[in-house]
Amino acid sequence: MDPDLTDEATYEHLRDRTRRTADARPLSRRGVLRLSAGAVAGGVAGAAGIASSGTASASAASAVGASSRGVRSGTVADVPASGIIKPLPPELFIPRGTNAEMRWEAMRGQGLITPVDRFFVRNHVATPRIDARTWRLKLWGSGLQGSPTEDRAFELSYTQLLTMRARTITTAIECTGNGRSFYTTQQNEKVSGTPWTLGAVGVARWRGVPLADVLRRAGLSPTAVDVLPRGLDADFVDGGENMGRVRRPLPIEKALKDVLVAYEMNGAPLPPDHGFPVRLVVPHWVGIASIKWLGDIEVADHALTSPWNTRYYRMFGPSFPPEGSEPLTTMNVKSAFELPFPATLDGREVTLTGRSWSGTGRVRRVEVSTDGGAHWQRAHLHGPSDAWARWSLRWRPPAPGSYELLARATDDSGHTQPSTATYNTLGYLFGAVVRHPVTIS
Repeated sequence: MDPDLTDEATYEHLRDRTRRTADARPLSRRGVLRLSAGAVAGGVAGAAGIASSGTASASAASAVGASSRGVRSGTVADVPASGIIKPLPPELFIPRGTNAEMRWEAMRGQGLITPVDRFFVRNHVATPRIDARTWRLKLWGSGLQGSPTEDRAFELSYTQLLTMRARTITTAIECTGNGRSFYTTQQNEKVSGTPWTLGAVGVARWRGVPLADVLRRAGLSPTAVDVLPRGLDADFVDGGENMGRVRRPLPIEKALKDVLVAYEMNGAPLPPDHGFPVRLVVPHWVGIASIKWLGDIEVADHALTSPWNTRYYRMFGPSFPPEGSEPLTTMNVKSAFELPFPATLDGREVTLTGRSWSGTGRVRRVEVSTDGGAHWQRAHLHGPSDAWARWSLRWRPPAPGSYELLARATDDSGHTQPSTATYNTLGYLFGAVVRHPVTIS
């Protein structure tokens, strides 16, 4: 009988066994199906990381055959119109085309970790179905010894990856356009892109192999300059122009520093919507760098480019040169209340809760205003974390009526949220203090 990889203890046992035995027996088809089904099941209970609800349908976890570029989805006919596989209950998510935004009120009472069942989804196209048995990570290019070409790439299987030294990190992944809608609603500026509020961010416990180890195993050359990870999702077409598969370069310094080739999320195999079987996790950087459904990595002895660091993920607008800013890298400081937007509360004393995070340092101070910014009080921080800071403040509304709540964070690099964000046409990096409307009944 095949092992049930939806069971945490069984999965841990198999993972440890494959690490000890480099030639471990490949996973069976049924095991792979269960691996994918267990990952998509939806609930991961807080920081404990235990899968907690249901099983996915067989069609939602179907594996597909290999293609010349890796194992990819051959059809999306049995995927919802959004292209997202996991359930999107309205109390947890705001659907946004091929994406799904987390509702911040769904995080109230949660611990440090964002459960998988409410972790936001950012897809350029539909979530692909990938068979871990036939998946291979290919590394190639002039930055490897011998300069292997793409058709003669160094390859690692899923099982081989599991045998390598593993590392676990707890970090946030955030869409670069998180907060984009506030350029319009707060600053009366027209921008293009998904109109996120603040729910395109989540913190998870990721486990995998340091990218540095993978690169060295593939024969990293001392002349390497850039790496270009590429996903296995379908080609992205923008305005009728085919941009190819999603890919985004990283400088070799960042690749060797802290990037993870991840195969687990919150203690369980990656769910399909979050990159199964393998994704990159690039701490503190723009979310686009954390390529999902990782298929290959070009390693070059020269600078690499793609539409995702030339046409997109730069700042364009009156404050920037015609070619745009430099490619965006680190994320900025933000804060969010764990409340509906807008919110309605009764007149009793309430504990306001929220979270603040930054790509440039650990949050060290959060201030809250309950009167639209006229007065500020320091919030209480709950435990240090490199991922994000949880905070709270007691508030007794003075009277029924309309209020604007504001939260302003400062990190240990000295970056504080400003009152306005620098306009750019694609609506990236909105880091200004958000005005959260609240009605007291």
